[in-house]
Amino acid sequence: MPHENSAADLPLKSFELPAFLVKPAVMACRSFNSAVDAVFYDVPTFRAELKEAMPLDAVSDPEGCLLLVDAAKAPHVVKFAGVPEFFASESPEAQAVAAITITGVGSSALGSAAMAWDVSKALGEPALAIVPGYGVADVILQALGGWFGYGMHDFFGAKSAVQATLAQVAPESAKIGRRLAATAPGARTVNGAPVFRTGSGSSDALHALIGERPGRFRLLIGHSKGALQIANALRSLDAAHTDGLHVVTLGCPIGKDAPGVTYHQYLGLFDALGQINMWGHLPDKWPPTWHSTNPFLPPAMPVGKFAQEPN
Repeated sequence: MPHENSAADLPLKSFELPAFLVKPAVMACRSFNSAVDAVFYDVPTFRAELKEAMPLDAVSDPEGCLLLVDAAKAPHVVKFAGVPEFFASESPEAQAVAAITITGVGSSALGSAAMAWDVSKALGEPALAIVPGYGVADVILQALGGWFGYGMHDFFGAKSAVQATLAQVAPESAKIGRRLAATAPGARTVNGAPVFRTGSGSSDALHALIGERPGRFRLLIGHSKGALQIANALRSLDAAHTDGLHVVTLGCPIGKDAPGVTYHQYLGLFDALGQINMWGHLPDKWPPTWHSTNPFLPPAMPVGKFAQEPN
């Protein structure tokens, strides 16, 4: 006989909110983060130099995606909905990309693309930006101070715990903003909603990118909480996958515990936000900067310069 869920097995449907209420709230938070990204990333230069418009769905869609950014070659920004779609691409840029970037807390596609643009210009090659999916768990953590306590949230695995709880009690709400995580090979689900393997959707995507294609990538660059997401992704990979990688962290030093990885870590002398979240990890260098990478708001971290140093 087919298995029938008991009452104890079923999600608590009373916790579900209608999608027409949840999605606008999530997108409103994402729009707020897009505005904040203009503070932390060089959005003005990116917009001025990009002749073609950013894919509008990549800017407004809270589901997350991968953006292949090439400052030297049109169309400059190509969107991939998930990891399999990226691996299936036969474009020379997708085949050649060796640098991956991850931005910070709640960052939008606009900020993610702007940082990848800086890296692409500096290295003279394409860069792949992991755009974080933004869901109900992110809204909850941001309301609880995610901007100022991302180190604490990471240490206690708060996002994984909130996402797993949502998947148990409100699976339809838990699916919102998690398309990228759901595309990662080996993605875990509860009641049909993805739950994180490595702490966040961005970490899961990076874990899959490196785990599925060992040796394909050589440089990982994370700003703010993006650095923690790199650490989470590498933690469960063995030396065969991580050997030879260079990791650059900006504004959030991490533990140097992944086998075979070379770390280049920068924390600004005037970066109070990064220093609050360093959790005992010391950087290699203390540049006279603050948390932003936007050169219009000095003293900002020069992303391109620091990305070049491992090469």
